Amino acid sequence: MNYKIVHTTAYTYKDAVSICHNIARLVPRNTEKQICRDSEIVISPEPDVMSEYEDFFGNKVIYFAVQQEHEKLTVTVTSYVNQLNSGGPLADLYINIPWEAVHDMLLEPGVENFNARQFIAQTPMTEWDADVKAYALRSFTPGRSVYEAATDLMGRIFKDFEYEPGFTTVSTPVKELMHMRKGVCQDFAHLAIACMRSLGLPARYVSGYIETLPPAGKEKLIGVDASHAWFAIYIPNAGWMDFDPTNNQVPGTQHITVGWGRDYADIAPLKGVILSSGAHKLDVVVDVRRV
Repeated sequence: MNYKIVHTTAYTYKDAVSICHNIARLVPRNTEKQICRDSEIVISPEPDVMSEYEDFFGNKVIYFAVQQEHEKLTVTVTSYVNQLNSGGPLADLYINIPWEAVHDMLLEPGVENFNARQFIAQTPMTEWDADVKAYALRSFTPGRSVYEAATDLMGRIFKDFEYEPGFTTVSTPVKELMHMRKGVCQDFAHLAIACMRSLGLPARYVSGYIETLPPAGKEKLIGVDASHAWFAIYIPNAGWMDFDPTNNQVPGTQHITVGWGRDYADIAPLKGVILSSGAHKLDVVVDVRRV
């Protein structure tokens, strides 16, 4: 499956901005399931300084600075991605591992186990309390496989929480989300991650996109008009497995990964600092189509 992704971000400022520094994580990374064949970034006004690098997690990062007065900043990234497979369920040999056994298996030698352990500690966006842990334990019952438990957790979040854009912000605490029972994909991913980490299990935050127009006969997924987010769990000897609680499905060919981190802060699509005294308006348009 081949996709063309166009992501446009526009900031309109009330007062002129004299200088801005920005970091963009908008270029899809290469994974076992996808290859980013080409990507082009167009910035207006044209940056005075621009560089590209990979961050700690291997995500593609673009730094740029506009050192001239401007009243609007537009960043458009066009990428072409080839999906390599459907990302279906793992072999029963691995998905049947009891979740309690993962703790000991993570201590075994190996680079993958070592790297996975950095996704266990809570962060400011994934802080958990007794209520979050109790919510997790309803899925992670004794002896249940980590895959089955994570699938059940995904389904319960989909059922128990209402998708409502604008009700929360990216900094809304998980504890507050548990009380409000509504939010967006970032909130649901943070909640799932907090649940997993409350049990000492590694989980990471995944940022990406969903196909805008679904195949014939299929429903349009939630979160298609902007950057999307979901979570992934680590299964020793098998690797990482993705789960999308916003749509209650294991991501397949309709999901395109941009990158991952411990939470939203590690993989925010675009963030920066401006020198200005006024407010601003943000508009984001995403289009993901098969080509």
